Amino acid sequence: EEAACAAVPPARPGPGEAPAAERPRGLREALTSGGPLNSDAAAARLPRAIVVGVKKGGTRAVLEFIRVHPEVRALGTEPHFFDRNYHRGLEWYRSLMPRTLDSQITVEKTPSYFVTKEAPRRIFNMSRDTKLIVVVRNPVTRAISDYTQTLSKKPDIPTFEGLTFRNRSLGLVDTSWNAIRIGMYAVHLQSWLQYFPLSQIHFVSGERLITDPAGEMGKVQDFLGIKRVITDKHFYFNKTKGFPCLKSQRGRTHVQIDPEVIEQLRDFYRPYNIKFYETVGQDFRWE
Repeated sequence: EEAACAAVPPARPGPGEAPAAERPRGLREALTSGGPLNSDAAAARLPRAIVVGVKKGGTRAVLEFIRVHPEVRALGTEPHFFDRNYHRGLEWYRSLMPRTLDSQITVEKTPSYFVTKEAPRRIFNMSRDTKLIVVVRNPVTRAISDYTQTLSKKPDIPTFEGLTFRNRSLGLVDTSWNAIRIGMYAVHLQSWLQYFPLSQIHFVSGERLITDPAGEMGKVQDFLGIKRVITDKHFYFNKTKGFPCLKSQRGRTHVQIDPEVIEQLRDFYRPYNIKFYETVGQDFRWE
């Protein structure tokens, strides 16, 4: 993710773990004593909050930020349970989760859930109280970032322009291309609103995650109902990259896109953006 990142504690915790000094006392003592965790105190639990999207929006940054919180434990990898592995069952899913105390919140992140038609119903069937986090970003820059990532793995793919349009002279955008379709946020959101009220969905601005990471993460902590522990002190500014950054974070240089193509895409996304703003009651100011 290029979106944003945070300074990390000196001692890096294991996957899904808060730093040792910040773990709740009971769990910290159990982990450092060398003995087994008391099953009554800590157990693998189904997530109470899921970062469901969107790809290349800043989801990895949000996960890295929130897992610093002592009341949160997060699965480091993407389980893809509600899109690819649903047939394995809830117990398999639960077995992947880090062990937590009753007072802690288990979080997982799989950005492809947001565009998976079956995901809202499946998550609702697991728990209708699940809190959902969606990290959104200007759909034009998101699409370019998505393409850039694919290009780094498959250098022989067609040009961005070639994949974007069915007929460029007529301005016909190919909405079947996933990089374009993901950014049609208003369309995908409708599937989620069939099962979850807006009050259970929190939208993080990928842009503000860069300019004001502490502010954005403060809102996430409020949404999860936990104390604002992650503040300005957790972030440092990377002058080379130009945004707050993780010491281990990597970014990619975006490919150069014809300004006319960008303008055509802005025109294409504008009605979807407006509908999205109206639905969530928030203007992300994507121009």
